[in-house]
Amino acid sequence: MRNEQAGELLFELSRPGRRGVRLPACDVPQRPLEELLPPEQLADQPPPLPELSEPDVVRHYVNLSQLNMSVDTHFYPLGSCTMKYNPKRNDRLAGLPGFSDLHPYQPTETLQGILGLLYQAQQMLAEIAGLPAVSLQPAAGAHGELTALLVVAAYFRDLGQKRTKVLIPDVAHGTNPASAAMAGFRIVPIPSTPQGLVDLDALNKEVDQDTAVFMITNPNTLGLFDPQMQRIGQMVHQAGALVYLDGANMNAILGICRPGDFGVDMMHFNPHKTFSTPHGAGGPGAGPIAVSEPLAPFLPVPMVIRTETGYRLDYDRPKSIGRVRSFFGNTGIVLRMICYILTHGPEGLRQVAEQAVLNANYLLARLKGLLPVPYGNRCMHEFVASAARLRAERGISAMEIAKRLLDYGFHAPTVYFPLVVKEALMIEPTETESKATLDAFAEAIERILKESADLLQQAPHRTPISRPDEVQAARQPILRWYPS
Repeated sequence: MRNEQAGELLFELSRPGRRGVRLPACDVPQRPLEELLPPEQLADQPPPLPELSEPDVVRHYVNLSQLNMSVDTHFYPLGSCTMKYNPKRNDRLAGLPGFSDLHPYQPTETLQGILGLLYQAQQMLAEIAGLPAVSLQPAAGAHGELTALLVVAAYFRDLGQKRTKVLIPDVAHGTNPASAAMAGFRIVPIPSTPQGLVDLDALNKEVDQDTAVFMITNPNTLGLFDPQMQRIGQMVHQAGALVYLDGANMNAILGICRPGDFGVDMMHFNPHKTFSTPHGAGGPGAGPIAVSEPLAPFLPVPMVIRTETGYRLDYDRPKSIGRVRSFFGNTGIVLRMICYILTHGPEGLRQVAEQAVLNANYLLARLKGLLPVPYGNRCMHEFVASAARLRAERGISAMEIAKRLLDYGFHAPTVYFPLVVKEALMIEPTETESKATLDAFAEAIERILKESADLLQQAPHRTPISRPDEVQAARQPILRWYPS
């Protein structure tokens, strides 16, 4: 049927007096459209549908998609973000009709399958964390931080204590201070030692009866595991405060050690980093939290629990902070996470971490002779190189290297973070990349560093947009369709 004919048909079906089209296998009587739509909303002529062939439409969207970078098309050495490949089988399993056709308002008796899986997810995350209680509700990693800190605030209120201070190392994840501030706490930064670890003397001076939480990312954003964790836990706990672990970098210790075993009281998971779920457009959609037994009563409602007659949603939690997300959380992301965990099993998860650490150290060994790595000759899942000397000697910044990498078919690493490294290039290869890919990336860096400053300062040269004014673009975005 031609588009003009389709337009005529739609027009005819919309006219008063025309009866609705009966859907297949539908016994519900159809009402005339004039009873469903206000007369002033009905069209008086066919819609002007464009005349486009199927190949034109397909080529338009395929070409548009090729302007983007993604984990499916390019290597993403994006430090701190763990951009590993997302297995498509997990998407297919999470999209099975038994899951996608469910409605959260169905009676609990008809939701036993999904509730059983959510309960299993809680149990698996509790085991991985070494902490007994889990909430799947938070909508992202930072939302998990905020939720956990609200739990902490409720916990101390219940004890009759007013604690207002959160201590955060300068090599922690960037969202930690924002989450603590949103939860109503005052932030106190803790400096690092020249080795990139927590300065215990500085911590000892700040931790006191006013301290609620010490938030730490471990491994930290320098890619270093802090071996002082048990000593840190003792110092914090002696003051009656709690230890929070930002789980953003769990990919390096998955199946090797459990945060609860080295003194952590609560943490969040990033399923999009650790368990290979999609990052999504602007956020991953899930950030489960795990907490110690004393904090469990304050977790959000509802919790999925198992009874003698099956699974149900437990709202009877008088000390709970309440709901932080609609329904049960993002079940589509949680289902993908479950598929990933069950596919690997305990030994497989450990191999994920071991391979991630191996890949990062291999790339570190290849690049440290080209770009200095100020902290550590060995790393965990990532490392931070510095272009400070290069900028001083040749005027080439970290941003120039990052922009030029786009011309070589690689997504840029994270730049200018963490702040303790000047001209930082934060590089994380993840376990899903091959040695050939890592070698190609190292060779691209080597070639870039031999190129002229003028060439690099004008890069990228092969992308649809070269070097936009990023500050102006952020402050004055032009939000409109751009013709391909």
